[in-house]
Amino acid sequence: MLVRPRRLVSAALALCASALLLTACAPAVALKPAADANDPRCADVIVHLPDSIAGKAKRETNAQATGAWGDPAVVLLRCGVPPIGPTTKPCITVNDIDWVLENDPASPSLRYITFGRTPATEVVIAHGKNGVADASVLPALADAIGAIPQQKNEKCRGTSDITSPTGVPTPVPTPTTTQSG
Repeated sequence: MLVRPRRLVSAALALCASALLLTACAPAVALKPAADANDPRCADVIVHLPDSIAGKAKRETNAQATGAWGDPAVVLLRCGVPPIGPTTKPCITVNDIDWVLENDPASPSLRYITFGRTPATEVVIAHGKNGVADASVLPALADAIGAIPQQKNEKCRGTSDITSPTGVPTPVPTPTTTQSG
């Protein structure tokens, strides 16, 4: 009868060793936590993150309130970044979440920050060869980001929404588009 427990122990040890080897193959993605990563609303975002985005599996990260997808990581997320104020940078609305594109759209990585939500969330998306399209990333994050409520009167606005003190619409170089997905 002692043979059976020994076999179980041996099998359990082999299984644990296999799990350790598999874990070592995909190390945690190293990220720096945002200044307000400890905000409880960031915890709500993180627990609602999808298991995959654009066919890329979610990865473990080493920092609070962060997420990463792909191996190598092509989508990085940090909750708790400082909110941005009014800007002339491109602002788009995707599934009721407003995003401001912070850098040149021709860059190899796009950096978006939520607008009108505190704390804000930053997403960096590698695009082009071996990357993913932002059109497949931003809709996938909408449910998680929606855990942080939109502040009243802080929405993406188009040129038709802005008026000068004389009541005449003022041109603003920030296109507003809405995407559903």
